[in-house]
Amino acid sequence: MESMNENPIQGDHQVAKAELMRGHDHLWNIIFSYVNSMSLKCAAELGIADEIYRHGQPLPLSVLLTKLSILPSRTDSFRRLMRLLVHCGLFARSTAGDEKEETYALTPISASFLVTSKAENMSPFVLAMIDPVDSHHCLSRWFTTADEPSTAFDLFHGKSVFELSGNNPEFNANFNRGMAADASFMAKLILQQCGNDVFGGLRSVVDVGGGSGALATAIAGAFPQTKCAVFDLPHVVSSLQGNPMVAAIAGDMFEFVPPADAVILKWVLHDWNDEDCVRILRNCKKAIPPKEEGGKVIIIEMVMKLENEEDGSIHDETIETQLLFDVFMMALAPGKERSEAEWKSIFLAAGFPGYSITPILGSRSLIQLFY
Repeated sequence: MESMNENPIQGDHQVAKAELMRGHDHLWNIIFSYVNSMSLKCAAELGIADEIYRHGQPLPLSVLLTKLSILPSRTDSFRRLMRLLVHCGLFARSTAGDEKEETYALTPISASFLVTSKAENMSPFVLAMIDPVDSHHCLSRWFTTADEPSTAFDLFHGKSVFELSGNNPEFNANFNRGMAADASFMAKLILQQCGNDVFGGLRSVVDVGGGSGALATAIAGAFPQTKCAVFDLPHVVSSLQGNPMVAAIAGDMFEFVPPADAVILKWVLHDWNDEDCVRILRNCKKAIPPKEEGGKVIIIEMVMKLENEEDGSIHDETIETQLLFDVFMMALAPGKERSEAEWKSIFLAAGFPGYSITPILGSRSLIQLFY
């Protein structure tokens, strides 16, 4: 009697077909994943989270359309946008009333990071990172053409991101607002998690590359006895004049770093290659006293976790975020995101035999250097 089981050959064919379909869907997901970013940018520009937050409860679609001045002819298109944003976890959808009109509410993500009146608001960072100056479209040309600039950004724009910041006021303002939003958020986390251990007892702190001074201002507010300063390029620190909480010092970190008990480098070293990182850290070493006198360098950066490393505390999404950001930085600047082993090599070359790493967020850590 013939078996009712599936023919092995036919079964193999079905498995192969299923794998092919999954592979096809996965490829499409990668191709169109940028639409998530563009939709997030649209939500930030429209201020969707702000309108829902001000309403204080789930907001009916008809009211949301009116408050955002959405054209009536775009109603169905806006509904489709919200459908994707709900799927991404940025908003929640439900129905209310006799007519079962759809309503939208905030989720923990949008409530925390997309409401502009919140301290943790990251909308400026969203708009700065998802910027039309993106240069990843010419990565393949950059990889395969000799004697091209050091980054794809240079190739795409004919100048570095730092030169563009100095020459393009709009780009510079957007970039600084984005960095300030991130610095404010990180400052709150650091001060809550390890503020006293890191900053307690310091007489002076200088934030190298500190931009608009958000991090230094937060430290000065939490530790009023500590003199805080921001050290950055002249066109950056010009906006700090008149800030009573932090001093503004203009200069080039490759030439010198102002003296202080502690030097902060937040998102600075990942912009530069290993040799330049060593140069910067050597200048930092000249600026601070030894460990016995309380001197330290405080670095806020990613410490990459590779996929073959066993660490149950690291989630797959965190690893993917680090990998994505590393390639993002590859196109933007000559630096990179680094593993602990890569960081250690730089620290030793710069004359810092001692360091500690404290995770402060899933993808980033606080590193303290001593000599």
